[in-house]
Amino acid sequence: MLAITHIPSPKLSRCELTFVARTAIDYRRALLQHEAYCRMLRECGAEVRVLDVNRDFPDGVFIEDTAIILDEVAVLASMGAESRRAEPAGIEPVLRKYREVQRVEFPATIEGGDVVRVGQTLLVGLSSRTNPAGLEALAAIAVFHNYRVRGVPIRECLHLKSACTALPDGRLLINPAWVNARDLAGFETVPVPESEPWAADVLSIGDIVCMAAVYPRTAEAIAKLGFTVQTTDLSEFAKAEGGVTCLSLILESH
Repeated sequence: MLAITHIPSPKLSRCELTFVARTAIDYRRALLQHEAYCRMLRECGAEVRVLDVNRDFPDGVFIEDTAIILDEVAVLASMGAESRRAEPAGIEPVLRKYREVQRVEFPATIEGGDVVRVGQTLLVGLSSRTNPAGLEALAAIAVFHNYRVRGVPIRECLHLKSACTALPDGRLLINPAWVNARDLAGFETVPVPESEPWAADVLSIGDIVCMAAVYPRTAEAIAKLGFTVQTTDLSEFAKAEGGVTCLSLILESH
């Protein structure tokens, strides 16, 4: 398994924000947290590659948004935020080393943070960053590789993965305030505690669940389901409306 990450930009404090108030970001601390995040991925068995191609873009560290990675193809995103629209081009040469690359073209918009894969199903958040045309464009590519695509409305959060991610067994960890469980019919859902609304963003690497360190109640609940939990401090990225999934593109081995 390969995890592609990106060094934080010195301009991180100028990041896009939608549902989070702007507060001071400690860049040096962000660098240390990113190093610890990469170390956590390595400890989970992933090979980690750190890029530095989008340093001039404040949100470049949130590399997950630039592409949707499937086993057969990498789909370059058409970013919903205008300030981020040049980021996928920087990532493309790297992805071409591992996957065929296709792309979604503007005015269709879609970001990787809005796509949750569960087996052969792609759940696509309909958000301020991903529009119906973006969903349709992804579906037109994915259908050739036998994926089903389902739109999922979200509210009061940036991306679907802010509200819903997949656990290793296919159950969905969700914040019911931001995504309606009825829109996830057919999947077993596990709600996060109301006191930890941002805790639904977790990254599964094999049978290990990686998550931010500030959600102990959710970590305990996941451990009780039988999974190993790894945590790391992501406080500076949370200020930039980012979570544990945002910081990497995960490529499974062929």
